[in-house]
Amino acid sequence: MKSEIPAPSPSGITVPREVQPNVGLELVRCTEAAALSAGRWMGNLDREGIRSTAAAAMRDALTGVHMSGTVVIGEEGPGALLAVGQAVGDGRGEPCEVALKPLDGSTLVAKGFPNAVSVIATAERGSLVRAPLGLYAEKIAVGPQARGAIDVTDSVENNLQRIAFAKNLQLSDLTVVMLDRPRHEALMEQVRQTGARISLLSDGDIAAAIMATLEGTGIDVMMGVGGLPEAVLAACALKCLGGDLQCRLWLRSREDEERARAAGFEKLRGTYAVDDLVRGEDVAFAATGVTDGEFLHGVIYHHYWAETESMVFRSKSGTIRHLTTKHHSALKSVEGAHRKVR
Repeated sequence: MKSEIPAPSPSGITVPREVQPNVGLELVRCTEAAALSAGRWMGNLDREGIRSTAAAAMRDALTGVHMSGTVVIGEEGPGALLAVGQAVGDGRGEPCEVALKPLDGSTLVAKGFPNAVSVIATAERGSLVRAPLGLYAEKIAVGPQARGAIDVTDSVENNLQRIAFAKNLQLSDLTVVMLDRPRHEALMEQVRQTGARISLLSDGDIAAAIMATLEGTGIDVMMGVGGLPEAVLAACALKCLGGDLQCRLWLRSREDEERARAAGFEKLRGTYAVDDLVRGEDVAFAATGVTDGEFLHGVIYHHYWAETESMVFRSKSGTIRHLTTKHHSALKSVEGAHRKVR
């Protein structure tokens, strides 16, 4: 395993440098491509068209990434452009597993709502839990300050009290983010009874988990039920950021139980933490904003150029990179992006 070695600096101070290239800096080109493509469709109402153009752009960009990757969290169904099991990368780099979502929040883009992002993560072979689409989990996520303070099996009040204590806040100072879903009505009421504030998102719980981890977003904790594949992607980000996430399967039927067992989940009623979902130590994560949000700004289009905002994380080096990129090219409108939807 390659390690970091000290590099001399002009000041005489030893500065660590990465011997192995940071694949995250290549992955971000893939999320940028997906965001630039999908952003053209904002407000178009064509969810399938938006999802398809983002996936096609990410797939094309992945061909230039120096890695030998296999998609383990991706798309499913006939015609999926980035299907589970697909090989990605130029085939010449280190073998790795890839979790991706070309667009987290297709409805957000379709309706022009905030917080849509494109995300992708890599980890060593054998690191990532296989999480089939359609399976759900009850989740709770916080940042480094509240690490160790959460327990997805405990009550909402007890969790929020511990989080408030860890962050040196009053309960009424906390802001809880969750998806705006009928299934969360009881959860919302429990949060209200503690005096904490609630921020609702129509979609995008990967972004929600990251927002709860980063400073400056105004979000302290993410709670609620969302997709299990999204939990794995969020765990990749939180492993890099030092945040904490716990989840337990939300099984609605016997079919869900059978699918979970087939995917290798032995603890159907147990708790899964970050290290259970992402077992590797060298995790890279990249995200680019598609529409404006608390996490990232959306794509801004100008005459023959565009601007994106992205973040790149890596667990091995502990680096968090915040990138604003200007794409100077003759950006053309996606064909049919502005057609009338009948």
